[in-house]
Amino acid sequence: MNMETQRLILRPWTENDAESLYNYAKDPAIGPIAGWPPHTSVENSREIIRDILSAPETYAVVLKETNEPIGSVGIMFADGVHSAEMQDGDAEIGYWIGVPYWGQGLIPEAVQRLLKRCFVELDVKRVWCGHYDGNIKSRRVMEKCGFKYHHTEEGKTSPLGDIRTEHFTLLTREDWKKR
Repeated sequence: MNMETQRLILRPWTENDAESLYNYAKDPAIGPIAGWPPHTSVENSREIIRDILSAPETYAVVLKETNEPIGSVGIMFADGVHSAEMQDGDAEIGYWIGVPYWGQGLIPEAVQRLLKRCFVELDVKRVWCGHYDGNIKSRRVMEKCGFKYHHTEEGKTSPLGDIRTEHFTLLTREDWKKR
């Protein structure tokens, strides 16, 4: 399933994307603040495409201009997410984008399309978004897309094994329709 926005194509990852993925995901400014380790090689990126980014509703963020994947967005459902407050009919959105593309509004553009996918095409009732303490850029995306602060969970072990505070935001279908 491919989706388009003004500047982006959102499409499933393929193993051919490994070099582009490595190019951005090796940057220590990207993974650790979101809780995952920088990629170590093109082969490592290929494994991650196979094992993680091949999940349903996970998309490469491809710049139309260059046809290159520059980030990733995805929808996870109640069985795969990490907020204690998730219920049936809920989903969670996650995202990241390569450092050269920070601050251009590309991720809010991609997230808006995922919200339409959630609320219109997948019949989701509520969408969550979480960010670790200090990840201001991620929080700004949530604010731009209409998410409202919901709660904070402390003492969460990140995939990197350290203990963090995570803040959760929520957007309901009703609030999304009003926007």
